[in-house]
Amino acid sequence: MNNAGLPPGLSQESAELSDFADLPLSDIPEAVREVPVGETASSPRQGKLLLAFSTGSVALLVLGLWLVPRLLQAAPAPIEPLENTAPQIMGKAIALFNGEQQPASLLNHLPYSEASRAELKPVSPDGQILLQQAAAAKFQQMVAAAKADGIILAPLSGFRSMAEQERIFFEVKAKRGQDPEKRAEVSAPPGYSEHHTGYAIDIGDGNRPATDLQTSFDTTAAYRWLKQNAAFYSFELSFPKNNPMGVSYEPWHWRFVGDRASLETFYRAREADQ
Repeated sequence: MNNAGLPPGLSQESAELSDFADLPLSDIPEAVREVPVGETASSPRQGKLLLAFSTGSVALLVLGLWLVPRLLQAAPAPIEPLENTAPQIMGKAIALFNGEQQPASLLNHLPYSEASRAELKPVSPDGQILLQQAAAAKFQQMVAAAKADGIILAPLSGFRSMAEQERIFFEVKAKRGQDPEKRAEVSAPPGYSEHHTGYAIDIGDGNRPATDLQTSFDTTAAYRWLKQNAAFYSFELSFPKNNPMGVSYEPWHWRFVGDRASLETFYRAREADQ
């Protein structure tokens, strides 16, 4: 159909649609339908689309309300300016020197708490050498077993208070003219000795007292017996040759690791320093 004879302002397409104005929708050719047969602007199909769109919008909103706070919480904290962190660093340093905190290690020695006297039991005939009760029981069993083999395990030093360790460290250091690092090779600073725990003991050979607290102790029958049997009583050598702590070789110094408390005392301290 051409535009000839059409009323002014009426386009060809409008005219074609007007030709079908009086026909039922099903009789109008598909090419000129505005709405598919059987559907209107408010048909069920459009209602379903509207419902799906609304449901999706609500779901997105709920997801956003759940996700955004978690993203904010996981975001890294802003880096504080250096001038704000300096007082904190200074405060930690002051606390350290006031004895409120201890560094992980000092002169290659780890920090240890002092055992309560109520937890200690004597292991020497004069009652002066003390160990934690569990360690004392096992040490006495070990002494009895060694004696049955003709070996005399002589206890030389057990629990030491921090005050005792301070005297041993500083007085001998001054007497020998040693600097702190040299002294620390053979004796721990106060607060850093395994003897504080009540689980460590220095052992000598009762048949060769001249080797007490000497590296030559490793030539004695007592040392050889300990190397073969100490583990059966849950004792181990604290400072073997070339130990990772850099402490001088001490074949006489043994520690008890036969219960949870003793194991945590020594191995947690070591892991924390690594």
